[in-house]
Amino acid sequence: MLTDIFAFRYGKRKIWASFGKTEKRLIVQTFSIINEQLFPYYQHDGSENPTGKAAWNDIQKRLAVELGLISLSPLTYSYSNTWAGKETKRTAFWPMHKVCENWVHLLPNSHEEADEFIKERLSLVEIAFRKKEQEVEEANEQLPELLIRAKERVMPSRGIHLPGDPQDGILAHNRQFNESYQASVEELNTRFRQARCGLHYHNGFIQISDDDLTLKETEQPFWNLLRDPIWKNVDIDMKEAIDRRDAGGRDPTFYAARALESAIKIISDKKQLSHGKEKGAHNFIDNLSKKSVKFIERWEAEALKHFFTHVRNPFGHGPGRQEMPTLTTQQTEVTVEFCMSWIKSLARRL
Repeated sequence: MLTDIFAFRYGKRKIWASFGKTEKRLIVQTFSIINEQLFPYYQHDGSENPTGKAAWNDIQKRLAVELGLISLSPLTYSYSNTWAGKETKRTAFWPMHKVCENWVHLLPNSHEEADEFIKERLSLVEIAFRKKEQEVEEANEQLPELLIRAKERVMPSRGIHLPGDPQDGILAHNRQFNESYQASVEELNTRFRQARCGLHYHNGFIQISDDDLTLKETEQPFWNLLRDPIWKNVDIDMKEAIDRRDAGGRDPTFYAARALESAIKIISDKKQLSHGKEKGAHNFIDNLSKKSVKFIERWEAEALKHFFTHVRNPFGHGPGRQEMPTLTTQQTEVTVEFCMSWIKSLARRL
């Protein structure tokens, strides 16, 4: 299963050999996105933002628990106060975003590995972006109900009606909320590219993406498509496949193929082609390639079946006394990208 934080998922794969100006800049820049754009702690008048305060409390607690800490950095600080010529020591609480900031901006000590140090800081970034993404998803799910309620408020035949449709305001607010978050995601990924660390954030997770061309042509459009809740299981399995591929784990191809099979089943159901007697991926592929449907061409169906027969099935079933199936690193990359490309192509046809 996917581990919740970036530091643990990639704990065995070394990304950084040292901590220098580039790494320090990346940490400062990514934290700034959270602090200024995702969850501002203060409102324009200088008062605490209740939403931001609650978010930072949650982010700090989540990461501290994962790292086995009581808090990321000290919760209190001491200061001197002089009154009537007498100096006294007082204690105050740091606001929670400052607790996180103090921890993020530490420098690694002589006993800490740069790789682990940076990964832990980026884990905070991942948690914060995932939290915001969940808020955006919830807002999108609630949008239809909000529009219905707005329409009901203007339906009565009596009374004074103000000009303008309240639904327009709700739609505009939701659009701005989504666009603002996506702009933050784009800025985060730009910072990753500038730092040349081979990382990419998508759909709640920071994962490795070394090839800029593959990222642009295949991966980014793929993750954009999978934001739709209908592809939830496809998204989960493909992230698992990529994490296992990048960490040298077992059978990433199996999870990539599961994601592709799920996509084919979802499309078959969505097109009302499933009949309940399917016994495997081949039957669902047949549903999409019938002459009366032609969602995919016959040659495409044969290519997909060939993949499931010769690649997916050996990894999906126990080999018994036969040799355990394995793929080289290059073959694994090809199969994962094959599944991503097919999922993207099929989903776009719906």
